[in-house]
Amino acid sequence: MLFERIQVWRDRELRSGPENMAIDQWLIENLGEVPVLRIYEWRGDWVSLGYFQSLAEARRIFGNEPEYVRRWTGGGIVDHRGDQTYTLAIPRSLKLASARGGESYAAIHRELAKCLRERGLSCQLAERDSQRESAACFEKPVAWDLLECGGGKLAGAGQRRTRRGILHQGSVSVSKGLLDDLEDFLSDRSEVFSPGEMRGWEGKVERYRSADWLARVL
Repeated sequence: MLFERIQVWRDRELRSGPENMAIDQWLIENLGEVPVLRIYEWRGDWVSLGYFQSLAEARRIFGNEPEYVRRWTGGGIVDHRGDQTYTLAIPRSLKLASARGGESYAAIHRELAKCLRERGLSCQLAERDSQRESAACFEKPVAWDLLECGGGKLAGAGQRRTRRGILHQGSVSVSKGLLDDLEDFLSDRSEVFSPGEMRGWEGKVERYRSADWLARVL
């Protein structure tokens, strides 16, 4: 198990891309000493871009039909129309938060793989970056992504380190409900996370709605 205990937030409210990104930023900025797992969905058709990804490239791949939002984390361009998404906020005081990026990425995906195998999905961790050139996250597996038995990418993620800890935003190409017991593979002890009034997250939404933020890399 990665953590002694974990708090779990199954966010049942459908939210826009900017709202989801704002809440994730709020989570890491207000994190206590217990990691938080948030499992959530999207209102509408959204594609998210990693912090350094090109908006023009995203539109070239996915066209003008979906709406676009830029993440605070790294990683590729992710189509959220049909995936399951989760966020893991890890306090800086925990051992995993001091691990190198690849090590923390691999550790989380190992537990995710156990969860999916328990649900009957065969998968394995990628040992190296794919040689294929593509900015689309699920077209170019990188080391420690999860792969289906046929080699197709099943899960990827982006991370950002802050003074509070690690923000890990993950996407899994599975049907709804298959992540429902993910916390059981991350920790022996889970408890419900109560966001309370969540003061301050709304003020972060404008950042992710901003045309300047979205187009920071054209």
